[in-house]
Parts: sequence; C-alpha cells; structure tokens
Amino acid sequence: MLRRLALMRRPSPRLAEGLVTHIDRAPIDLALARRQWRDYATLLVAHGWTVVQAPPADDCPDGVFVEDPVFVYGDLAVLCRSGAPQRRTERAGLPKILAEYGYHLARIEAPGTLDGGDVLKHGGRVWVGDAGTAADGTPLGRSDAAGIAQLAELLASRAVPVEAVPLLGALHLKSLVTALPDGTILGMPSPVTSWSGWPAVLDVPEPTGAHVVLLGQHTVLMAASAPLTADLLVGRGLTVVTADISEFEKLEGCVTCLSVRMRY
Repeated sequence: MLRRLALMRRPSPRLAEGLVTHIDRAPIDLALARRQWRDYATLLVAHGWTVVQAPPADDCPDGVFVEDPVFVYGDLAVLCRSGAPQRRTERAGLPKILAEYGYHLARIEAPGTLDGGDVLKHGGRVWVGDAGTAADGTPLGRSDAAGIAQLAELLASRAVPVEAVPLLGALHLKSLVTALPDGTILGMPSPVTSWSGWPAVLDVPEPTGAHVVLLGQHTVLMAASAPLTADLLVGRGLTVVTADISEFEKLEGCVTCLSVRMRY
C-alpha cells in the first residue's frame, strides 16, 4: 500500500527577504510564519500524510516554498532550475532525500528554466505556465520554453502529455489555477482560465480560492483567506480544510507551495 508523504522545508530566518514580483512588499512576522508552517504540517498529518523534512536551507529566503525546486511524477523526481538565479541553490540536499525514497532523479539543465510552481498535474496530464521571453531572449517568468521542452522529454517515456499554458500577470501557473479531485480547473476569471486547453473551469470569488491541495478523494486543503470559495466547494460535496498562511501569502506563496505531495 502506498504511503502518503509530504516533503516540507522549515522557513528560513531570512524569510522576510523572499522575492516578490507582482505584489507590494509587506512586513513578515517570522514567529507567526513559523507557527503557520507548523500548523500546516499538523493538518497534513491529521489527514493521513507523513511529513518528510527537507534539509534546512537557512540562507535561502524562499526555501520554504519547496514545491519550486522539485517536481515529482510517479517515481520520477525532476530537480528544477529556477528562472530566478538566487533560488537555484534551493535544490541542494534534495537529491539525497528523494533518492532515499526511491525516486529516479532528473535535472532541468541550462539554459532551460523551470519552477515546480508552474507545473500542474492531474489525470495523466501536465500543464506548465510559460510567460514567454523578452526581446533579448530573457525569460519573463520562472519557466521557459527550453525548460518545458526538457520536462516534456522526461515525461514522454511515461506517455504523459505536457502542454504549455500562456501565463500573464502572476508568479506561477499555480498562482492562478489548480485542479479539484474531479479534474475541474479552479481559478479566478482570467486569460489563463479562459485558455482553451482546460477540460473544465470553475470560477472562484477570491484570488486565494484558486489554490487547493488534494488531501484525499473528497478532501482539499485551502487558505483560510478564501471563505467564500470554501463555501462554494463544500456545496459541491467536498470536505474543505483551511490553513492560515497569511505570512506566506505576503511573498506570493499559497498552500501548494509549502509541500510536495509524494507517494512511497
């Protein structure tokens, strides 16, 4: 029987120095962030997940957003290469722990870039946010066409299609959309949610309502800052668990960013 594991990494003492790109910087309460991180972990454990702690990355302000340096699919763990150069050291220490849990390792190589937060998987399909490039070829987002092509090649042997989704005005694809257990795409009305490649879309009333972590077949974890969306999902027959992640939202983080859900 497969165990349900969640890879997490504790917040860095330098959390307040984390990158912001599409929102204004706000003061971070580090003590509160640490409590919120522990509460998030406790919720996962209460719903049948075992938390696996990644090696600390105290010199990496954004290291707590462990979803970005690694993407897992089946028994494959892809170590990502962020479009933000200062985040590339975050994958240090991850290969060892992933190998211990039986993952086959692969890496996104230069010049390609990929952040795990841009990668949405569901039902044997994978979508990746691509913000395109500037006139000089510089990627406008964290993931680019070269990185997406590498991911597609890695997943081709598993017959998993990879589709690039045009991304505008957000840090990551999963800043705008995630998937419900039935595959419905959840998000605020936007060019991304109107993209023709989605199977089905459910509009939500709050930006932070676009983010869910699938805890079980009928249970999702979402931010406490989206009560209207929580009510909407309860009305669809889902059990909704909420976590207060206000300090991480100040750094464009969401519930998906704080863990990598694995099977073992």
